Amino acid sequence: MAKKRPQAKAGKPQISDGEIPVVGAREPCPCGSGRRYKACHGRAASHAVTELVQRPFEGLAGECDWVALRELVPAATVPLTLKDGLPEGVPAVTLATVLPMAWPALRREDGSVLLGLQNDTPSGDLSRDLADTLKRALVAEPGSPVAAQRAEPDGVRLQDLLDPAAAFEPEVHTGFEFWVPDAEGAATEVAASLERANAAAIPTVRLKSVDSSYWCETPDKNHLRWVMPHAEEKLLDALARLHAAGTSSLGEGTRLVGSFRAHGLTVPVWDLPSDMGAEECEKPAAAFAERLAGALASEEPLTAEERRARGGLTNRQVTLS
Repeated sequence: MAKKRPQAKAGKPQISDGEIPVVGAREPCPCGSGRRYKACHGRAASHAVTELVQRPFEGLAGECDWVALRELVPAATVPLTLKDGLPEGVPAVTLATVLPMAWPALRREDGSVLLGLQNDTPSGDLSRDLADTLKRALVAEPGSPVAAQRAEPDGVRLQDLLDPAAAFEPEVHTGFEFWVPDAEGAATEVAASLERANAAAIPTVRLKSVDSSYWCETPDKNHLRWVMPHAEEKLLDALARLHAAGTSSLGEGTRLVGSFRAHGLTVPVWDLPSDMGAEECEKPAAAFAERLAGALASEEPLTAEERRARGGLTNRQVTLS
């Protein structure tokens, strides 16, 4: 027979959940249950850290662009506006897709902060991890990178630090020269690192006619990746209606091939001819946006052909996060 767990003695004062101190995982839980901390109140604390937040950027200005910069865009920056303003000695805070050596953040010599977005994070809440990194970067010594660490489970999130009314306007770069203030005068080793990083970056352009859509060039064909804010099921229905009607493309030689799922949002993807650049996408994308708005407004049940189209689109979904 299994050994019975010791029972708490009658009349022993109990501690409420909010008062439970953190102790070693194998030590007795301070609540008096007789169980180890990791199997008692430590379980809830661990769950709070590792629980996956499906939409970490929800509530931030430019949520769709946050997702694009996290998953799709090689080189881009965005100025960030803090709710309480910039601390003394910090002239600017800038979000960057990626930083040298995959640093989570960097405090430059002039005191400005670069916050890296495309990094592995220790918990399931990307917003909390980034906010913790940003807070530490604001007080780091100028000229030093900020190391990764696990954020407190009840720590602040980006939504607590950033001004929700401020514009979020990404600037897409052809390379990573934004890493250093003077790329042309950089040391030989730095210049070589920049050259390697630039060679690996896929040429990408953000469209102007519609929100959160990014054209990119690959050796065989070009693509348009468009992060959309609509609920997934509603969006798939709308795309299926257009696909069944033969109006889901962006013109001759283009094709809606599927979608990504990233951070709670859906990202339809089109294949484009290799000679179709970003400028040639502008008008077709704007026209598609109008067709999509009409399809999203429809409340009619899907026809048999539309259901088949929807099934095909669902089968061609790839989850990125």
